[in-house]
Amino acid sequence: MIDREKVNRAVLNMLRVNMGLKSGEKLLVVTDIPKDDDWIQKESSELDAMAKRSLLAKVIYEIAGDNFKDCDMEYYPYPSVGKHGTEPGKKVEEKMKRSDAVIALTSYSLSHTNARERATKAGARIASMPMFDMEMLYAGGPMASDYTKVHEEGEKIARLVHSAEEVVVSSPDGTELQFSLKEREVNIDDGILTEVGAFGNLPAGEVYTVPLEGTTHGHLVVKKGWYADLIEDMTFVFKEGSVIEVIGGGKIGDGYRELLAFDKRAEPYISRRNCAELGIGTNPNAKRPDNLLEAEKIRGTVHIAIGDSSHMGGKVTADLHQDFVVPKPTVKFDGKVVMKKGKMVV
Repeated sequence: MIDREKVNRAVLNMLRVNMGLKSGEKLLVVTDIPKDDDWIQKESSELDAMAKRSLLAKVIYEIAGDNFKDCDMEYYPYPSVGKHGTEPGKKVEEKMKRSDAVIALTSYSLSHTNARERATKAGARIASMPMFDMEMLYAGGPMASDYTKVHEEGEKIARLVHSAEEVVVSSPDGTELQFSLKEREVNIDDGILTEVGAFGNLPAGEVYTVPLEGTTHGHLVVKKGWYADLIEDMTFVFKEGSVIEVIGGGKIGDGYRELLAFDKRAEPYISRRNCAELGIGTNPNAKRPDNLLEAEKIRGTVHIAIGDSSHMGGKVTADLHQDFVVPKPTVKFDGKVVMKKGKMVV
């Protein structure tokens, strides 16, 4: 049971401050629900989380309806697509394109989809909230951060990233990656989505860019506890910009070995292996390591993604975009240390 009173203030703050919802606008709250096969194949704990997320989306819709009576409201659940970055279908896209503001509170991210990009180009302001949990709305949680300060820190880091060409990311857990950012654009996700066509995550707090295709080499270690249900470390080996091997990770690792299918030299597998993103977390209230939406915003972390980069300035289109968070990283830009064990030093 969702305690509506406990989240009411935070939801209104999100709608007014983060989304800038105005009189007469159309708000769409969209969510994905388990499809028939999910009830058989998924663990009960995952189904429970998905169901709670969809119910929270309904509560947000109800709070919005009670407080913005001159706005047009719609709540739309659609069948789960099973992977982050997979297209949700034409009906979802058309509904987003016809809306002024969209709350996409889903289990599988719409961020890196053509549907989301076409909707923002049509003018919709979209908050992508995959894997969102109700606790994120509580006092002291990541939604309660001072987003003015988040923006200011993001601008400072973005200037550093913009001037960088060669990057090295390492960590005490064994990550050792290098890649180029030559002539790549830099973006700030600061949680203020009030302009026409604005797009970002909620909770927000990151600076992100795209490694140059073909330049990523080395090892990315995903530490146990830093990915949902990961109970042993998982290592992605990169060569010439793509994952060539996944080591360890237990059941989670098995899933990625199947998803990336290294014995196949065809699409969609080739594009899924692409190194797609470097992100740097800037949200001081983000704490939870096993929820990706929150973990990638934790100040003092970086994250690396595989799969689609086309919706953030890269050249690879894929049916997958998956982030992995690296805690306590050391980051070098053109040989100069800019972050040491999770602390900015410049």
